[in-house]
Amino acid sequence: MKILIKVRYYGADLNGSQVQPGLPTVQGELTSAAREIFGFDCDVTGCSRTDSGVHALSYCATVNPRGNVDSDGWCPVPIEKVPRAFNSKLPPSVSVCGACAVDSSFHPRYDVVSKEYFYLIYDAPFRDPFLVSRAWQICRPFSEEDIASMRRAATRMVGKRDFSAFMASGSDVSDTVREIYSLDVFRRDDGIINITVSADGFLYNMVRIIAGTLAAVGQGKIAEDEISAIIESKDRFRAGQTAPPDGLYLADVKYPKVINWLCE
Repeated sequence: MKILIKVRYYGADLNGSQVQPGLPTVQGELTSAAREIFGFDCDVTGCSRTDSGVHALSYCATVNPRGNVDSDGWCPVPIEKVPRAFNSKLPPSVSVCGACAVDSSFHPRYDVVSKEYFYLIYDAPFRDPFLVSRAWQICRPFSEEDIASMRRAATRMVGKRDFSAFMASGSDVSDTVREIYSLDVFRRDDGIINITVSADGFLYNMVRIIAGTLAAVGQGKIAEDEISAIIESKDRFRAGQTAPPDGLYLADVKYPKVINWLCE
């Protein structure tokens, strides 16, 4: 058996999710906390890799406290108390908000059915210090027609396509076909522009490039009817810029079975 935990984190204080020697990361902080809780090193595996500055509301990871031992007493801490145990050892930027027991064969990354991200854009003629590192701040406001154009452009990205044009260099992924289930752009009640996207998986920096491309559409730098041609070209240079990590949030991770999260 393993423990599956749901993690929330503020990425501005972290150097991404994957462990890096000497630097604070999500995996590093969870591994350190697990060592204190269980008294020995535990394997901690995350559902995906996020870059420095990216945030998460529902990042999933497995913790293996006793190797692959499926027996009574495999976990010395009651599952419902695992979040509290972790949170007593974690820094303020990382929090465990749920836990459950899963089979030893469960993999938090390869068993994922879909992921959902959202990206926030704050468009105003002045900078908001309370949104620093929490949203992409663009000084040129978008009109409602600009947002409508972004929304129409977004619909052209939905479907199963080769998204090579939306993948940053440095990735060794050979299969660049992904299926976007939904992609929407809207202005929230607080005035922030929200880009929400759900897919079976994402390429390196794919969501940030989607956000940069849609912002370019709203700014009139890319025509909304160019999107299909950009996808078909598989040319990264035809898409928009890679938006900064500040506005990116991992919102949800779905698995084949409903996870019954426990937290006491």
